[in-house]
Amino acid sequence: MVSTQSESAAPAAHQAPYARVKQALKDGLAAGQWPAGALMPSEAELVAQFGVSRMTVNRALRELQAEGLVRREQGVGTFAAQLHRVASTLTIRDLHEEIEARGHQHHAVVQLQRSEKAPPALAEQLGLAPGAQVFHTLIVHHENGVPLQLEDRYVNPACSPGYLAADFSRTTPTQVLFDTTALWRAQYAIEAEPATADEARLLGIAVGTACLVVTRRTFSRDATITLARLVHPGQRYLLQGEFQP
Repeated sequence: MVSTQSESAAPAAHQAPYARVKQALKDGLAAGQWPAGALMPSEAELVAQFGVSRMTVNRALRELQAEGLVRREQGVGTFAAQLHRVASTLTIRDLHEEIEARGHQHHAVVQLQRSEKAPPALAEQLGLAPGAQVFHTLIVHHENGVPLQLEDRYVNPACSPGYLAADFSRTTPTQVLFDTTALWRAQYAIEAEPATADEARLLGIAVGTACLVVTRRTFSRDATITLARLVHPGQRYLLQGEFQP
């Protein structure tokens, strides 16, 4: 049985449901409740224990897997990982949660939110026929009033039919896609590029300013979910991580 509250987890009531499940499992792993290779509670058991949805439990397990803490086998279950292995991973995080974790305020300005016909190159990236409809959003994310990220995203409508109905001034595309799709894997490319005129205008920087650009494509088991280009002013963004052997 996983403890749903610990003395060190007093703020748990303020955590998102998936974060509460994830932290409880991490605490159990750290305490040795499940040794390496041990079968952990099933999704159904966790749903009953924490009183949350199966989607919430699935997200918690996905993030633990991305951090290398568990291993999941479809149709079998979730197992505690061999923690002596070190892997280089880049976890998909919700920018809103990342900013709030720093004690700062996030707000988003939606520049574009519509359905479009996909040109051939984009259609190929999303696994669609040229001219097929795709959902397109262009959003500037701010931290304490300062533009931090320009998110240019295309979504396969078959994977998230209600995507365009979301209020992206109150939630984020990442959160909507976490909640409505079954993420299986992702591809990343990270480059340093000068800001274009449009990017500079939206981010409040000079044209040509060095930016960190992350291009990310995510997949379910049978389709491409989304293609996103995330532009960050170089002086305002730090990409970092950590590992424990």
